[in-house]
Amino acid sequence: MLNTPERATSPAIAARDLPYSDGDVELHGRFFWDETRDGPRPGIFLIHGGAGLDDHACDQARRYAELGYAVLACDMFGAGVRGDRERTMATIMAMRDDPGHLVRRAQAGLDALTGCPEAGAGRAAVGFCFGGMAALTLAREGADLAGAVSVHGTLATSRPAEAGAVKAKILVCHGAADPHVPMNDVVAFTEEMNRADADWRLTVYGRAQHGFTHRNAVPGSGGVAYDRPTDERSFAAIRTFLADTLT
Repeated sequence: MLNTPERATSPAIAARDLPYSDGDVELHGRFFWDETRDGPRPGIFLIHGGAGLDDHACDQARRYAELGYAVLACDMFGAGVRGDRERTMATIMAMRDDPGHLVRRAQAGLDALTGCPEAGAGRAAVGFCFGGMAALTLAREGADLAGAVSVHGTLATSRPAEAGAVKAKILVCHGAADPHVPMNDVVAFTEEMNRADADWRLTVYGRAQHGFTHRNAVPGSGGVAYDRPTDERSFAAIRTFLADTLT
């Protein structure tokens, strides 16, 4: 494990479990907000990586709640999937291969976020790894979002965005040394976004591998590694993007 210092968190950040459902699939998200701020505030739909709703997703949700957003760390898998590698991979592949299924599952979480009294007008999706792919899929499918952010996420898609379909502004934070998302995919993504006439931006961070925000990533584990400078720089870029977008 990497020996990295714990990030300080604000004692004002409160959290509660938020159960919701996608049809007959029960889902269990975690909602975060700053108790010291009055009134509703813009909502962040935070989408976990391939491990499911875990400590990394909740830590990131707190991070954005500290900026003043109402944040739902969603559950894209449902009960009995997290921790079961075979079921996890099958669930991820099913959503990857059927964008409509992925969007329906995510929309259930977006509806749950909208129903929280702390969440006001304006929503953005922020996703990590699998969640980055999910955030971009929402944008490609024309979801009602102000912004969509992919952090070390998959950029390839089986259903490219059509011209004029993308409503959300898009930010991609990508590690140049990510072996899971080669530069060919990056180039293809930029060409796709240009064809779709989307409002997009992409930052490529030198030396950063896949999963550069995961503090407990094991060095040398399949091209996944925490990189503190890239973690901090990408968070600063996302913070600015959200401030510009959710106004």
